[in-house]
Parts: sequence; structure tokens; C-alpha cells
Amino acid sequence: MSPIALEQEDHTRDAEFNKAMHGKSAENRGGFAAMIKKDRNAQQAAVDEYFKHWDNKAAEVETQETRKARRDEYATLTRHYYNLATDLYEYGWGQSFHFCRFAYGEPFYQAIARHEHYLAHMMGLRDNMRVLDVGCGVGGPAREIVKFSGANVIGLNNNDYQIQRATRYAQKEGLSHKLKFTKGDFMQMSFPDNSFDAVYAIEATVHAPSLEGIYSEIFRVLKPGGVFGVYEWLMTDAYDNDNPRHREIRLGIELGDGISNMEKIEVALEAMKKAGFVMEHHEDLAERDDPMPWYWPIAGELKNVSTIYDIPTVIRMTKIGRGLVHKFVGGLEMIGLAPKGTQKTADSLATAADCLVAGAKEKLFTPMYLMVGRKPESS
Repeated sequence: MSPIALEQEDHTRDAEFNKAMHGKSAENRGGFAAMIKKDRNAQQAAVDEYFKHWDNKAAEVETQETRKARRDEYATLTRHYYNLATDLYEYGWGQSFHFCRFAYGEPFYQAIARHEHYLAHMMGLRDNMRVLDVGCGVGGPAREIVKFSGANVIGLNNNDYQIQRATRYAQKEGLSHKLKFTKGDFMQMSFPDNSFDAVYAIEATVHAPSLEGIYSEIFRVLKPGGVFGVYEWLMTDAYDNDNPRHREIRLGIELGDGISNMEKIEVALEAMKKAGFVMEHHEDLAERDDPMPWYWPIAGELKNVSTIYDIPTVIRMTKIGRGLVHKFVGGLEMIGLAPKGTQKTADSLATAADCLVAGAKEKLFTPMYLMVGRKPESS
């Protein structure tokens, strides 16, 4: 792979675009209520900037050059993806943008929280440790980990809109004294060397153009003896890039989830080693013998619903539910209540859901490859 070109950060530009596109929508409840408040011109600019990497670039014609173009613009690609997708995520999934394992009879949001607790447990997070959340989204996992462990968490994010929402939620829950959010590119963090007792990432470092690059930057900001825990999105050893079906699944996941360059498990393990970590544990949690698979909500498998409170979430993920959202959002666009491109974004999320399920069933993909590594004391 050729060297990764890191984008130049421009926080003033990003803040101005955030103000233009989102206005005061960060103050709305979320979902459709926030979505219809967007500026039409700014939304169209985000749609054009994001989808230029995917339109007319089907799996069968994908080249190394198109993948390199996505890697080279990883930060802009990711930032605009979440400009477009955040409200849809909150509407369909909640405030923790990740998957999880499910125990028998376990409600959806309880399972989501348990997945976050498990990572904190495996890392040994404790009261008042200084912890970095890399790619914190709107702060759902960070709030849960603060409450579970007592740690002091800084959430890093390159999307101003998500930072605004995360800050608002932390204030609402009375956690501002333990939880802060800051703007930055995780490939070139502004924190000094040896700044944190622990760093974690939950399905976020997949947005990096290079796993070795992001893991090395995390290694740098960790104190000697510090721990790094990650749930990584990876293609499994069964994935064959020369297989058109496999490549179509990977590209569909990347398209609908804002990913510039998804790698295989072997690449992630080697990246941790090259970054300098001593691996304490690594495991594909998707391979655990659970009563329900991690992907059942996006597969719309109503048979696995445990409580009536889960029904709305799962129905939204069924093909019928996604079809209704497609028509509803299209109708909102037609009458001018939703900005153009909202339906296209929703459709890309639906494509990703289908490819995620297919990748899981064919054992080609995992969203929860757990790695826990430690920075040596002598570093």
C-alpha cells in the first residue's frame, strides 16, 4: 500500500460548514426532528462531496486508484458521512452507533450497554483514569463508560455536529464534570505524548486510512503501561478480494458506513504489533456461541425481539420498515420538508445493512474483533 497522505485540518472551515448545514438542529431531539432543519445548499454540498467516491464505481470496476482516492480524503469523507447520517442513526438505532452481542431475553439497549461495559472491563478502566474515546460519535458509549467505570473521558471527533450533540447529552445527564469532547483528526492528534492512562475505540478506527497509522498515533498518546482496547470492523480470513461477490459485499458496507479502506483481520493484528503494542487479548466476538447473532436487528428478525420496547427499533430495520422510510423521506424531499440527498443517504444505509448481514452469514465480516493491547512500561 502506498503511503497515506494526511489531510490538512481546518477547524474554522469545518465550523463554518457545520453552522451553515446544521444551524441549531443540534438542539433538536434528534432523528427526523433534526433532519428537516438542515440547510438545503449545504446538505447538497455534503451529498456531492461524499457520494463522489461511490457513484459509478461498482465493485466490478473498482480499482486501486479509486480506493487510494478514498484513503487520501478519509477525513473529509468521514466528516461528511456523519453530517448526512447522524440523524438517521439516532432515529433508527439510538445514540450508541455500534453493534453488540445478545444474551437470551436481553433487551436491545441493555445489550448495547453491556457491550460497552465489557470493553471497559477487559481494559480494567477504573475511577478517575484519564481515558480517550477515539471517534466518540454523539457520546453514547462514553456516557455509559463514565457511569460504569468512573473514569474521566475525553471524546475525540472530527465532526462538529456530533460534538455539539454529544456535549448537549452529557450536560443533560449531569456528566460534564467527567466527560469532555474535542475536535480533531485521530490520525494526527493534538495531544502530547504519554497523555492518557487508556484509549478505546468502538467501531470507529475502521474509518482510518491505515490501521497501522491510527494504532501508532494511539500508542504515542498513551502513557507507558497504558492500555488500548478496540472493537474493530474487519473482513475475515475467508474474504477473497478477487471474488466479485465478496468485493460487492465489502464495497456495500464501505459505501453505507463511510469507510475508506476496510482491512482483513491479519492486517489489524500486524498493525497492532508494528505500532508497538503487546497484545493481551484478541478475539472475534461474533464467533461466540450466542443464542442470537449480532446482526439480527438489521436483518429484521422479529422472532428475536425480547421486549415490546425493541419492536420499533427492529421494525425500522426490516425490509418493509426500510421501504417505508425510503418512501417517507422521499415524500419529505418532494414537498421540501427534507433536504435533497436525505433519501439517497437512507438508501445507502439500507444497502450497507443488507451487505452487513450477507457478510456475517457468509463469515466474511465482523464488527466486533476485540483487541486489547498494552504499551510497554519501557516505552
